[in-house]
Amino acid sequence: MNLYHCSIDLKDDTKALAFAKAVDEWMFYLVERGKIRDWRLCRRKLNLASDSCRDFLLEIEFSDMSQMDQAFRTLGAKDEEVERLYTNVTTLIAASDIGLYRPFPDPERAERMALI
Repeated sequence: MNLYHCSIDLKDDTKALAFAKAVDEWMFYLVERGKIRDWRLCRRKLNLASDSCRDFLLEIEFSDMSQMDQAFRTLGAKDEEVERLYTNVTTLIAASDIGLYRPFPDPERAERMALI
């Protein structure tokens, strides 16, 4: 399993519930088509966070890197519904940071692998 973390701040005029609805619709679309395994949206609580922590955390689960590649290919397809759902989310975001994580320790021990 791979975890794609998106740390997000919204634009000043964006309503949090509108953002949550847009994310839900986009993630549901991806889950329904098998492009992602699962997801969750979290919001900072009681403003308890360091300055480097953004307001929202979106965590997207992929079974493997192949599934993640399929999700990105979905974005690249010329599809009006995909474009609408994706745009409904991204136009509400002021800033974001992303990272790809995996459970650790894992059976692959990726740090020790090399093709050359």
